[in-house]
Amino acid sequence: MNKVLNVSKEGQPWWRFGLVWMVVGGPAVVVVAGFITFYIAATNPDPVLQVTPRTALQERQGISHVPAMQGRNHAATGELPAALQAPVDQPSKP
Repeated sequence: MNKVLNVSKEGQPWWRFGLVWMVVGGPAVVVVAGFITFYIAATNPDPVLQVTPRTALQERQGISHVPAMQGRNHAATGELPAALQAPVDQPSKP
């Protein structure tokens, strides 16, 4: 009985070792997943977004597509970009 449990793996082919399948199988699965991802991306491209004109509501609320630099500056300083600032009226005298 002791000889049956102590089987020598020295004469067995490489595919009989589980560690080989773990080392080879991991990268193989990643390569197959990469090809599947490429197929999905190539057959289903994202549509090109069209720029929609601003509505009257957006005009009244002052919503616009401000360039990224001006938007960043507005977030940091709290001041509106020069193109969006409302005209300054003369202060009323009491």
